[in-house]
Amino acid sequence: MGGTEHLSVRREGATLVLTLNRPEAKNALSLPMLVGLYDGWLEADADDTVRSVVLTGAGGSFCAGMDLKALAGKGMEGEQYRDRMKADPDLHWKAMLRHHRPRKPVIAAVEGYCVAGGTEILQGTDIRVAAASATFGLFEVRRGLFPIGGSTVRLPRQIARTHALEMLLTGRPYSAEEAAAIGLVGRVVPDGTALDAALDIAERVNACGPLAVEAVKASVYETAELSETEGLAAELKRGWPIFDTADAKEGARAFAEKRPPVYRRE
Repeated sequence: MGGTEHLSVRREGATLVLTLNRPEAKNALSLPMLVGLYDGWLEADADDTVRSVVLTGAGGSFCAGMDLKALAGKGMEGEQYRDRMKADPDLHWKAMLRHHRPRKPVIAAVEGYCVAGGTEILQGTDIRVAAASATFGLFEVRRGLFPIGGSTVRLPRQIARTHALEMLLTGRPYSAEEAAAIGLVGRVVPDGTALDAALDIAERVNACGPLAVEAVKASVYETAELSETEGLAAELKRGWPIFDTADAKEGARAFAEKRPPVYRRE
């Protein structure tokens, strides 16, 4: 199991838990964190025993965005991380889910700050749980910068354009309640319980047929920008093969026998 000094990786049953681990910097992004994140996404996709991923942060924060000093390589990152970034100049965008979409469902568990690059990573996740006192926002314009992690493209597709533009153009902070009201997160829970709530969702996902789950996720994203006619045709192409799997037969058999199904990705 991978990980770096700024990104911890552990298993909770069939869930891979990735924890951003720079609490002293509110989990601001560093080279070791980005390399660890990318390796975590690859590990989840390569391991068929992993059925879901939970992304969270240590120390009461999710992610406060980029740490420019750390990304410039001020001594705390080993040479191996700089070498990885040089070998794959796109690695940081893959780590932030801008240029990579894991095939397993990714559930975000947000406590504390989830701002700038943190809010941008959030947009690459599938299901989002926020603690009541969490803070969201894209602060880049306030500093004369551009939210280049994908927000000007993704955010207006995920929430109403008026809300997206207000967030992008004012750079103001948003409470968890506001984030839920505009659809940026799906659920708000008491402080300190976001990870537990995300793991509960993950367990429910894990109990479902993994081939079906992955096909449903793929269909949602690949049809998002298609016309309804094109989307429905693509859905059939994705969906019909699932009915011929052994897992589909096991699901029906388990229902008839009133027992939990045992899925084998077959």
